[in-house]
Amino acid sequence: MDTHSQVINRLRTTFRSGKTLPEEFRREQLSNLLSLVKDNEQLIIDAVYKDLRKPKFEAVLSEIEMCRNELYCAIDNFSSWMKPEYVSKHLAVKLDDCFVRREPLGVVLIIGAWNYPFQLILIPLIGAIAAGNCVIVKPSEVSAATESLIAELIPKYLSQDCYTVVCGGAEETKALLENRFDHIFYTGSQAVARSILQAASIHLTPVTLELGGKCPCLIYGRVNIAAAARRLVWSKFFNTGQSCVAPDYVLCTRDVRDALLPFLRETLEEFYSKEPQTNLDLGRIVTDRHWTRLMDLLHKSRGKVVLGGESHQEEKYIAPTVLVDVEEDDVLMEEEIFGPILPILTVESLEEGIDFINRKEKPLALYVFSEESSVVNTVMEKTSSGGFCSNDGMVHMTLPTLPFGGVADMSLLSHILFQ
Repeated sequence: MDTHSQVINRLRTTFRSGKTLPEEFRREQLSNLLSLVKDNEQLIIDAVYKDLRKPKFEAVLSEIEMCRNELYCAIDNFSSWMKPEYVSKHLAVKLDDCFVRREPLGVVLIIGAWNYPFQLILIPLIGAIAAGNCVIVKPSEVSAATESLIAELIPKYLSQDCYTVVCGGAEETKALLENRFDHIFYTGSQAVARSILQAASIHLTPVTLELGGKCPCLIYGRVNIAAAARRLVWSKFFNTGQSCVAPDYVLCTRDVRDALLPFLRETLEEFYSKEPQTNLDLGRIVTDRHWTRLMDLLHKSRGKVVLGGESHQEEKYIAPTVLVDVEEDDVLMEEEIFGPILPILTVESLEEGIDFINRKEKPLALYVFSEESSVVNTVMEKTSSGGFCSNDGMVHMTLPTLPFGGVADMSLLSHILFQ
């Protein structure tokens, strides 16, 4: 078996040969990747169900359709992305051609995450292929079934001279990072991101980080409470709350909170029934370790559980849970929750809510529910976040033409393509 350095050298030799540069080659590989998704839809659904007990609807939407949309967008547009971008000129160069020419970077490493184990490998891979790079993908070992499927399918559909899969755990990732890459793309935690940045700095390798954080949901002013409750429940408890862009906590006045709670209860029962543990539309926590972390947070919180709270360790089950009377210094506010637990905090005014958000790290996403455009615009103008969405949740990340990423500690560079 080749060592990591031998694999990287082989890919680098391929890249230097110019094989990945022609438009025809890139289009062929993107079309093959689209065939991979279409041909193996049920295998993908089965793999993510085994890893996360992810419901079929969620798997199709988040693991398959998002990849298809990204592929259609890339296939339709990448040839125009390859063209030179002509710039304005002054008199001295009036007769010259002055343009920006985009070039691929070389050999790219993509390190995926376990919560959307197929999508978070394929979407950056699509960009890397469209831009003309060679790629090593490292799926998350936590989602073992999807990791195995990716390792099986990519060599069948893509050129093995240009694209390869490396499986394994933290030691495998550490060994990969000892080598020089031309770009590293990582999705995951801030702690691991720091170690990746440290390793990349040795070779001055550029890095794109897509990290998590605490995404606020501010509900204020004149609000359609019923619609807000449905969209909040959908975006928070989709994938059992294990989404980096899920609303992490709610900020609202006491009056709004009291009006919201009955609609949250009604919506939770509609979506997941009165017995969510037996409902097939609710997934599970990925590992025992992650389940224990979430239950520790729930037990240590000083907030009051008003909805949910039930759990089952053997099943790695936690019911969709809502807490009130949560304070800013509560344990639930110390780190990203990343599970089906939603704390509601109260504020007295819009300004207090904005100040609360601005005291924290800039979020990956910020959600505002209000039918007053002045409220939405004020929040957007006075805060900073990677993504901003009004009167809905998470939908901004489904649009492939929008860059996706965070600000400051939440991300290093928003991304569309490696070019």
